[in-house]
Amino acid sequence: MDQTSVKLLCPECAKSWQSPPGELDAPATMFHCPNCHASRRLSEFMRTDRDLQTLKQLG
Repeated sequence: MDQTSVKLLCPECAKSWQSPPGELDAPATMFHCPNCHASRRLSEFMRTDRDLQTLKQLG
């Protein structure tokens, strides 16, 4: 069975990674990039609108 994941992209340093939606907080929560430690709302790290919708549905 495939695990669902969302793709994230840091708007500051362009680091890209994936994470299961259940391991992330709500989209409006402040999130810190694990690479450069930029702080923004988690929704701003979602690579696509589809990733944001997946987070909202499964997170």
